[in-house]
Amino acid sequence: MTTEEKLQHFLDFCMEDSRARSAKLIDEYTAALEKTFEEHQAEARQRAAMQLHQEQEHIKRECNKRLAIEQLQLKRTLGQKNEELKSMIIVELRNRLAEFMDSQEYFPLLEKQIKEAKEFAGDQELIIYMDPADENKIPRLALHHNVTIKPCDHSFLGGIKAEIPSRNILIDNSFATKLEEAKHNFKFDIHLEGGGNNG
Repeated sequence: MTTEEKLQHFLDFCMEDSRARSAKLIDEYTAALEKTFEEHQAEARQRAAMQLHQEQEHIKRECNKRLAIEQLQLKRTLGQKNEELKSMIIVELRNRLAEFMDSQEYFPLLEKQIKEAKEFAGDQELIIYMDPADENKIPRLALHHNVTIKPCDHSFLGGIKAEIPSRNILIDNSFATKLEEAKHNFKFDIHLEGGGNNG
C-alpha cells in the first residue's frame, strides 16, 4: 500500500471515527436537551398548577369576603326595616290602647285589675295608682272596691299600678309597662323561600 493510500485510509478512518463520535455526542446532547426540556415542561406545568390553585384560593377568599360583606349589609338593612316596622306596630298598638281607654270595655278591665290586686294583698294595706287621664274614674272605682286610689303624678298610658307598702311590692298592670314588654319581646318570624327561616 502506498503512502498516499495509507494516508487516505487513515483520513477515512479518522473521518469515520469523528463522524461516529460527533453523532454520539449529538445524540447525547439531544437526549440531554430533551430531558431538560421535559423537566422544564414538568416544572412549568407544576408552577402553572400551583399558580392556578393559588389564584382559585384567592378568588374563593375574595368571594367569601364579598359574600360576608353583602350578608352583613343585608342583615343591617333587614334590622333597620325590622325596627321601622316594629316602631310602626308599636305606634298602632299605642293608638289602639288610647281607643280602648275610651271604650266601654276599659272600665271593667280596671275593676278586674283592682280586684286581683286586692285578692293578692289580702288584708294588707293596698294603694292603687291610676293614670292622670283616668282621674274621673277614681271616685266610682274607690266606692265600688273600698280601696285607696290615687292619681299618679305621671302618665303610664292606662291600666293600674298597685302598691302593698308593708311587703314593699309593686304590681304593675300599666299599659306603658305592657307596651314596653311587647316592644322588647316583639320579633318578626320571616319565612324565606326555599325553606329558610329567619326568626
